[in-house]
Parts: sequence; C-alpha cells; structure tokens
Amino acid sequence: MENIEWRNQTTITEFILLGFGDLQELQTPLFLLFLVTYIVTMAGNIVIVALVVTDRHLHTPMYFFLGNLSCLETCYTSTILPRLLASLLTGDRTISFSGCITQLSFFVFMVTAECLLLLLMSYDRYLAICNPLHYATLMSSRVCIQILPGSWIIAFFCSTVITFMMAGLTFCGPNKIEHFFCDFTPMLKVSCSDTSLIELVDLILSFAIILPTLLLTLTSYVCIIITILRIPSTIGRQKAFSTCSSHLIVVATFYGSLIIIYMAPKAGSAGDLHKVFSVFYTVLTPLVNPLIYSLRNKEVKEALKKAGGKLADFIRR
Repeated sequence: MENIEWRNQTTITEFILLGFGDLQELQTPLFLLFLVTYIVTMAGNIVIVALVVTDRHLHTPMYFFLGNLSCLETCYTSTILPRLLASLLTGDRTISFSGCITQLSFFVFMVTAECLLLLLMSYDRYLAICNPLHYATLMSSRVCIQILPGSWIIAFFCSTVITFMMAGLTFCGPNKIEHFFCDFTPMLKVSCSDTSLIELVDLILSFAIILPTLLLTLTSYVCIIITILRIPSTIGRQKAFSTCSSHLIVVATFYGSLIIIYMAPKAGSAGDLHKVFSVFYTVLTPLVNPLIYSLRNKEVKEALKKAGGKLADFIRR
C-alpha cells in the first residue's frame, strides 16, 4: 500500500534549505560574516598553496601535504558557502534535486579526503619525531606522490557509492531540509523510501574508513607526545612539539565537531545543534587552517616575509 501511495504523489524536483531562515533579523549580519569568512578562507589557503609551490624551502613532505590540505579546503568551502551566501542575499532557499545531490557528492568526497589527508599528515609527523633516522627513506617525495592519490581514490569511491544510492531514493514530500546545505542525514529524513540499506552502507563505510583514520591519527599523536616527553632538553621538546601542534589543533577542531554532530540526540534541539557544529567543520575549520599554520609555523612565516618583500620590490618598480 505504501508503494502505491508514493507513486500517486508528485516526485520532488527541488528542495528548500531552511538554513538560518528562522533568524530573519540576522540575515544581513550572517551574510556579511560568511562573506568575510569565505574571502579570508580562500585568500589564506591560496596563499599557502602558492608558498608551498614557489618556495623551495617548503618542498618537503610536511608542506606537500599542507599544500594539498589547503587546496582541499578551498574546494571544500566552495562547495558550501557560495550557495549559502546566495540564499542569505536573495532569500531564495530552493535548490534543485540534481544540485542537492551534486553538493552532497562533493561534500562526502571532501570530508573523506580530509580525514585521510589528516591521517597522512599525522603519519608524517610520527615518522619525523619518532623515527627520524628513517624519515627520509620512508617519507620521500616519491612515496608522497604515490600514497596521496590513494586517499583521493578512496574518497571518490565513498562519494560515488553514497551519491548513487541517494539518487536512487524517492523524495515525494515534504521537501524542506532542516540544514543550510544538502547533508546526508537531513536528506534521509525527507525521503519516503526505505533508507535502511543506505544507512547500513554509510555505517559500514564509516567503520571501514572514517573510524580507523581517527584512531590511527590519535595513536600517532599519543606516540608523538610520549616521544616528545622523553626528550631531555626543554628547547628540544618545544621544537619537536611546534612541528606538530598546528596539525593537532586542526585535527581536534575537525574531528571534535564531527563527533559532537553524530553523537547528538536525534530529537529536540538537535537540528539547531547540528547546524551550529556543522558551521565548525564546514566553515571555521577551512578558515582556521591557514591562520594556524601561518601564525604558528616558523617556516611559513619566513616564506610569507620573503614573498611580501618580493611583492614590495615589484610594486616599487
């Protein structure tokens, strides 16, 4: 009987992203806040990519991964913020079915790729601090170029599976998504199909990929901290910790917000809580990354000074 009822209903061709629509008096301040955030995020990450590419002192595995992370963050934030800014500016919160599926596809790809890339960065720091004698061999430029594409392939696989299954679901009303972008869980809530299979697949992929990356990343940093504490000199401990503290802050911000979202209760104010913490890992994390690495990293600050000096000389000419 339920299948017959679904066929008698009109299939949804567009969704309404409710976003922050219940805060009408804050639409303009929110637009300005997210616009500035987007500009700073894009500028900061592009500058880091440019520095890693042009400064030969940054041609090391650590900065190779940092450049890739910044490149990923520019794509990540561009998947979410432009559509949100357009919604806040025009008041039009509709998005086509194909547009929503496409946004979800890119989002799943970016989240999975970032988890894997953060793992590679933690492994790089683990080798540099815990096994420095073999670091040059185990983390050479050739090895970096070989292992990085693996993370992109795994992320593409996860994105393709979830997107294919989501596109096969039936959406026949209501078409209002309680979020500011097409996220996985809010989309499932408005589907009138049986979502048990896609939820099972999502759970399997999470346990097979996301959870292991988190555990391995945490294990790497436990080993790193133990090794640092064994260093006899205070200066040596500070120098060793400075090489990984920035990355540790990024990991804590990214995974912390993800864990809070997916461990939050499913009822009550969970929708608002979901949106608030989604801002952390979709908007603030890409913003914080370039700020953390530029303000706390000596090599990046020196590269910025040199680039600024060259730019000043060029302008004088």
